[in-house]
Amino acid sequence: MKLNLIQKVLLSSAFIVFSFQHLIASSGGSEIIPQTFFWIVIALLVARLGGFVEKFGQPAVLGELIAGAIIGNMILINVPFFEGMKSNEYLHFLAEMGVVILLFQVGLESNVQDMKKVGFKALLVASVGVLLPFMLGRYIAGPMLMPGLTEHAYLFLGATLSATSVGITARVFKDFSMLHSKESRIVLGAAVIDDVMGLVLLAIVSSIVQTGTISMIQVVQTIGLSIALLAGGTIIGGMIAKPLSKWLSKLNPGSAMKLGFALSIGFAFAYIAHMIGLAPIVGAFTAGLMLDSVHFKNFQEPEYVSEFKRAVDDADKHVQERVHMIAEVQHEKHIEHIVEPIGQFLAPIFFVMMGLAVDFSVFMNGKTIITALVLTVIAIVGKLVSGFFAGNGVNHWLIGWGMVPRGEVGLIFASVGRALGVVDTTEYSVIVVVIMLTTFVTPPILGSLVKRSRIS
Repeated sequence: MKLNLIQKVLLSSAFIVFSFQHLIASSGGSEIIPQTFFWIVIALLVARLGGFVEKFGQPAVLGELIAGAIIGNMILINVPFFEGMKSNEYLHFLAEMGVVILLFQVGLESNVQDMKKVGFKALLVASVGVLLPFMLGRYIAGPMLMPGLTEHAYLFLGATLSATSVGITARVFKDFSMLHSKESRIVLGAAVIDDVMGLVLLAIVSSIVQTGTISMIQVVQTIGLSIALLAGGTIIGGMIAKPLSKWLSKLNPGSAMKLGFALSIGFAFAYIAHMIGLAPIVGAFTAGLMLDSVHFKNFQEPEYVSEFKRAVDDADKHVQERVHMIAEVQHEKHIEHIVEPIGQFLAPIFFVMMGLAVDFSVFMNGKTIITALVLTVIAIVGKLVSGFFAGNGVNHWLIGWGMVPRGEVGLIFASVGRALGVVDTTEYSVIVVVIMLTTFVTPPILGSLVKRSRIS
């Protein structure tokens, strides 16, 4: 019997799993690093298997989320083999690094001037995208769908619905080479502003829950630090990066130094963002946005660029000019090219781990599902409306759907509410289902909208 490619891959994967299962089971708790190597293999394998959705015109991130969700719920059919992945701290670290690298790449491929052009539109989209879902959750959806909860619980429900996870949308735009579109710039700008506004909202809600009053000092401090990172990072950081890059290129002008310099800036900004209470991905995006191609002009051009130029030494002048123009573009984009393989390795681990965190058991309660479904519709509508505040000349639906996924940001909000004791297990389950659904429905719909916009 002749096996097709998918069957061969599945058999190979099964062989690897069963070959190593005994090693993992017998290795003991002290062997967490060797276990991590194995879990990386599993994460990469299932991510690549999930890539089959691309054959149906869907973004790869959807397949990675689905693949992670499937293996994460194998315990429900009495297959506990993959449970070790959920608690592996090194795997969680790699996943976090994956989304930081992804947003750093997005920043590198974006342009400060282009972002400034859509700044006001992004601000409007973000403002509506935060305030409308919050109001709907706090004053309408919460009291209607979950009557009898405390005021604090409704506040946290509204705050959770206001969140936006830019990682998923950024990956979809990247998969479809849409990062330079006006819609992408508006969504990315709005998502960064959304993160700052969401953080301020979370600070206000947490302060009300803990003290009964709003700490204006904390709110002003949060806003000030956020503006300092975003504005100061792109302006002052850019001024510092230029002489630093020049000095490092004198020490070693090769690709290794160039990559080390870029990643150091990216991770430094991710750390600074975390220290002031923002998501590390906001810092990474700011760093990528800050690092213009001019910061790398003192480094050696890639060998393949030099080969291009040498190959046309004897060609006519028109061909030489054309090839040299292409070579210069490739030289400018070299930093994006050498960071890309790192993103291709780490980003799928993040999305598989996001899928792995999905718990299908919450779907066992009918009332929970009905409540969550209605709440999901409200959560989606709240973000879709924001897309229509982006002005003329853009695809409003594309922008609105780009703001829909709550992802890990929504989970952080819900977790804070749970830690403060204002969100119980049932409410938390409802919120998790909403986060799951907004996360999973966005990639295929965004993919469809992107393809439709290209046809039209």
